Amino acid sequence: MPSPRPFTLVGTWFKSSYSGGNTTECVECAYTTTGTLVRDSKRPDGPVLAVQAATWRTFVEGLAST
Repeated sequence: MPSPRPFTLVGTWFKSSYSGGNTTECVECAYTTTGTLVRDSKRPDGPVLAVQAATWRTFVEGLAST
């Protein structure tokens, strides 16, 4: 398995405007030069999921169509 490629953040981490006020089940996203990063907001130093731009776009478009 190849080693993960480094990602360069573009901006800062953000939460969805749909996140609840209790902050118990939130994810944060950050845009990179090649896609989007996703992490658990309660564990900012924990694992990060890296998603390529085209895949993220397909995911968001799928959410918008529901």
